[in-house]
Amino acid sequence: MSADIPRSGLAPRFWAKKPMDKLNKQEWEALCDGCGKCCLNKLEDEDTGEVAMTRVACRLLDNESCLCANYAIRHQFVPECIVLTPKTLADNMYWLPQTCAYRLVAEGRDLFDWHPLISGDPGSVHRAGVSVQGMTIPEFEVDEDDWEDHIIEEPL
Repeated sequence: MSADIPRSGLAPRFWAKKPMDKLNKQEWEALCDGCGKCCLNKLEDEDTGEVAMTRVACRLLDNESCLCANYAIRHQFVPECIVLTPKTLADNMYWLPQTCAYRLVAEGRDLFDWHPLISGDPGSVHRAGVSVQGMTIPEFEVDEDDWEDHIIEEPL
């Protein structure tokens, strides 16, 4: 996401009342808590399928806002960027962060108190210490062979 994630004018607790495949575009986008963890490069063990998150961030992730610097046109710069939709969610759940709202809602769980849809404040995700604010390294500064040196544990 670039700039702020628009959350005004949404029905209260819409995520608990509507199936995910019935959410409109604004509701879907508003589920993003702005933590930035999905924009971190991950390493997947070929034998076990286990996914490790690294501090190595997509070249478009803004380290301070934890949002994409070019969200609307990100595929021009990062063609492999995954678009989460109700249809693609199931195939991508295995690598989504434990605190991810898309994952929580899909699993029938509620959002955390620090989620901006609950708190009303987009900065609450950072103050709760669950974002990657200030802890990432741009991918162009780290050789891919060295990513394992930057593995971080969840939850943050």
